[in-house]
Amino acid sequence: MIIQKYKIVFAGSMGAGKTEAIKALSEIPVLATEAYNTDQERHQKLNTTVGIDYGEITLEDGNKIGLYGTPGQGRFDFMWGVICQGAIGTIILIDHSNPNSLEELQYYVDIFKKYDDNIVIGISHLDKNTDISSHKYRTWLIENNLNYPLFFVDARQKDDVLMLLETVITTLEIKYL
Repeated sequence: MIIQKYKIVFAGSMGAGKTEAIKALSEIPVLATEAYNTDQERHQKLNTTVGIDYGEITLEDGNKIGLYGTPGQGRFDFMWGVICQGAIGTIILIDHSNPNSLEELQYYVDIFKKYDDNIVIGISHLDKNTDISSHKYRTWLIENNLNYPLFFVDARQKDDVLMLLETVITTLEIKYL
């Protein structure tokens, strides 16, 4: 039985590190719904999430946060709204090594801001494509009058993912205090 008070959703492009981010934070074994990746044109990884990933983390005050990962492929978009119900925020992860990463960012922000406007953006895999400037993401946010926190992260590193999670919580506290 899942007992938690809060829920945070990890969304974004396939291969950006949603499952790895949840694994980095979760205090319980992660429930992952991975299957063989049949979309090798889009990303070369072996497996991909086709349902939901689930993990948990306990805050210092004892409250549990459910960590919910969405599939990154658009063909599973029918699940996104269901997964987002009751969430206190969304962490959008984008794979910088994807040549269409800026378009991916726009796509996921446009969709997930409909469910909740408490969004934090994490750009991953900067080490895989050092030829392309990371400045384009901040420029895009400014040009679109969006004020979402944006970080460059390694989704496998607990401290990086914890920073994203803490930002979601802090942003929510600022809004409602």
